[in-house]
Amino acid sequence: ADYLDNGNNKMAIQQADKLLKKHKDLHCAKVLKAIGLQRTGKQDEAYALAQEVAALEPTDDNSLQALTILYREMHRPELVTKLYEAAVKKVPNSEEYHSHLFMAYARVGEYKKMQQAGMALYKIVPKNPYYFWSVMSLIMQSISAQDENLSKTMFLPLAERMVEKMVKEDKIEAEAEVELYYMILERLEKYKEALDVVRGKLGEKLTSELQSRENKCMAMYKKLHRWPECNALARRLLLKNSDDWQFYITYFDSVFQLIDESWTPPAEEEHSLEGEVHCSIEQAVNFIEERITEESKSSRPLRGPYLAKLELIRRLRHRGCNDEYKLGDPEELMFQYFKKFGDKPCCFTDLKVFVDLLPASQYTKFIRQLLDVIPLAAVAENEVALPGDIKALQQHLCVVQLSRLLGIYHAMEKKQKLAVVRELMLRYRHGLEFGKSCLKTELQFSDYYCLLAVHLLLDLWLEGEEAAVWQCLTLLEEGLAHSPSNAQFKLLLIRIYCRLGAFEPVSELYSSLDAKHIQHDTIGYLLTRYAGSLGHYAAASQSCNFALRFFHSNQKDTSEYIIQAYKYGAFEKIPEFIAFRNRLNSSLHFAQVRTERMLLDLLLEANISTSLEESIKSMSLSPEEDDIPWKDLRDNRDLTVLFSWDPKDRDISEEHRKLSLEEETLWLRIRSLTLRLVSGLPTLGHTIQPKNSEKTAENGVSSKIDTIRALLQQLEAAVDSGKKFLEQKIQYPVLGPPPTRMAGFFSNGSCQCQTSLFYLVSDIYELDTNGLEDSAEIQERIGNSFKSLVERLTDLFNKCKGDLIEVRDGTLKTHPNLLENLVFFVETISIALWVSSYCDSVLRPFKSNLQKKKKKKKESSVAMPPVFTHFLDYVTELQTLTSNVIDHIKGLEIILTALKLEDLSLKDTLLLQEEKKFTKTVQGKVQSSYHHSVQEIGELLKKRLDTIKKLKI
Repeated sequence: ADYLDNGNNKMAIQQADKLLKKHKDLHCAKVLKAIGLQRTGKQDEAYALAQEVAALEPTDDNSLQALTILYREMHRPELVTKLYEAAVKKVPNSEEYHSHLFMAYARVGEYKKMQQAGMALYKIVPKNPYYFWSVMSLIMQSISAQDENLSKTMFLPLAERMVEKMVKEDKIEAEAEVELYYMILERLEKYKEALDVVRGKLGEKLTSELQSRENKCMAMYKKLHRWPECNALARRLLLKNSDDWQFYITYFDSVFQLIDESWTPPAEEEHSLEGEVHCSIEQAVNFIEERITEESKSSRPLRGPYLAKLELIRRLRHRGCNDEYKLGDPEELMFQYFKKFGDKPCCFTDLKVFVDLLPASQYTKFIRQLLDVIPLAAVAENEVALPGDIKALQQHLCVVQLSRLLGIYHAMEKKQKLAVVRELMLRYRHGLEFGKSCLKTELQFSDYYCLLAVHLLLDLWLEGEEAAVWQCLTLLEEGLAHSPSNAQFKLLLIRIYCRLGAFEPVSELYSSLDAKHIQHDTIGYLLTRYAGSLGHYAAASQSCNFALRFFHSNQKDTSEYIIQAYKYGAFEKIPEFIAFRNRLNSSLHFAQVRTERMLLDLLLEANISTSLEESIKSMSLSPEEDDIPWKDLRDNRDLTVLFSWDPKDRDISEEHRKLSLEEETLWLRIRSLTLRLVSGLPTLGHTIQPKNSEKTAENGVSSKIDTIRALLQQLEAAVDSGKKFLEQKIQYPVLGPPPTRMAGFFSNGSCQCQTSLFYLVSDIYELDTNGLEDSAEIQERIGNSFKSLVERLTDLFNKCKGDLIEVRDGTLKTHPNLLENLVFFVETISIALWVSSYCDSVLRPFKSNLQKKKKKKKESSVAMPPVFTHFLDYVTELQTLTSNVIDHIKGLEIILTALKLEDLSLKDTLLLQEEKKFTKTVQGKVQSSYHHSVQEIGELLKKRLDTIKKLKI
């Protein structure tokens, strides 16, 4: 066992063998040996050995624990359940084995059996937790039941009765048990009863979370639409803590609900269960004013009351009744707020929510008013006035962010914008002085100046100013040098490098972000969208692996979380974990990465290092199966991960999200169908006696071609939907979701090529079943397909021609679309070769038969059917075309190597000396990345060329 713990698996196996020589039947030694075998990659031997021990139904703890570890490593948790089922039969009174059995069921989600195991445990050892494990398993059955009715009429009422029994017998001990009761009542929509539980004696046990009882009461009051109680409770909690924002929202919601219902308090008795109720606007206004007066006496400044006043103004405006109640002018209130909290980084995000209260005509005046109260000092007359300390710097930053948000910078001319960029960078560099003592992991106080300058330059680039994008990269690289852990700099660099078609620097930036766990799903798209499409195949494989490793381990990890939740009685977390797992399983990104990863593996290996058939078998792919949950796809991407200070009309909107999800789904459908069609090629293998229809039906191959034809129709439909979608010509914001590769796929002709290749498969299959005799028409059709395919592929190649990077007016311009087209060309030619090897497998037997006949008849003039010549010409032309592309790529490599970036007159004299150093770095990175892409594409094409040479029949 020690050897296993230290990772020395071979020694562990040797030691186990020694032991087994002396003691033939030592179960535990056998299992430890099996673990060693499993870890050295001998899965089959390990499994056989483990089953040998499991068949003996061991009951010693060591063997059971060791087998559990082994099965977990094999990802076969269902075998653990069988193991403990047997152990419990033999040792029926063991608390330990029963609880292991319960946890084993929990791992595989067998809720009904969990319920039974929980009760069996409770009978042996009447401990409350075991009883409630059983209750929780009923709730889980109700959550997982497909039939809503069943869960409301059977599982939940049964769970409720079980808890009621314990309540009647006064056996409720722990807080978790009350939580569970509350959860059942809430799911049964018995809100009144749930409220009574929380307010009653049982509710006193709810102590672990702050305000747990109050929050639960509030939730029930809302469900029951008991607005007086909502209001009174919110009022009471705000008196205790006037900085708790959620209760302001509830307070306002309930006040306006009561006004709309014209509710009046009863004359005699209490207003409500929770005490006094406010039901008029006057009361609300007074209440907020009182909170502000109170705040002025408090020892630390509180933001809540001031923001609540702005929130109330906004709501009154929304109802069209602001003028009657003079709460003050929003502009003045925001100005006062800035004076009080302007030096806090949260000031901008607080005010951002309320800027629509300002009239547009007042924007410039408002900004000037804010600037006037910041203590800035200029060294000389015409110089920029700079802050003297961090407080003033924060205040100034807040104003700059507000200026961007109010669109003041957007409205400027190019010259003004450049002047602002200069000023912001000056302020950025000056601000670095305040952060000299910052650690590497801390951000510099003035980082936002640099980010805002880059946003302005991005505006200029989108308006057609090519040099601006290089300046963006320069400033970001400089910013990153001073603040190496600023994620915003890295994310923005990733997006811009990708837009320019340079993937190489991105891998390193992304790994330095140190994305954890769920982030592989939320921001992984930044990586996986571009790696493969820019020709960095190795990096693409790696980035897919990162993501897939996370998604696969999520399955295992979630089971462990659920088990921990049972152990510690955190029942309300269990449905959350399950929902989390489901959300990840139906993640759009997960489906995309799975699909792209398989296409990539086929591209790199099929018919190069292994045959297409073996590759497909090793991925257990089949054309009939579709494992993507189309109906439930969840878009978990975080599209706002990049900071943006843009006004609403320029920022990413809900509409953009919807459209992006639609586009991603359409593209995924096309990719997934392509993959399934390719995986169908080997199934059409040569097993058919021509013209013998009974046999073909038995062989099941005719149904295979039907599958392929059906998939082809689906692909046509998906392509049509994709084209319709693109007709809308959607433009996402520059920092919004990146568009898919669909537009390029259609416009460069790859789509037409790939579809006609699959139609060709159908024709070749027909030729195969009908034989060569009376098939002149099919042969001619196939010949024409070959011709048009070569023309289409040549067109596609022509769309790849041109310089990838050119120097224009002293600045660099990259052409990432040419690179993407090259990548599509490689993929399309690979599919063409897979289809050709299918043609080859059909035509070879025909040819050898003809040669046999020729020998028999001893005639020299058996005419060769035209299809052979067509195929030979086609293969020869494919070979010539591929050789031409390889030569073109060599040419590109030479041009890229010869590109002397030093000679670029960095004619923008605005660049400071230190900036020039960063500009060189950036341009070098882009050049090197393109060089790398072209090399990888060239290497792969050379391997494909070798496979063409094998196709001569």
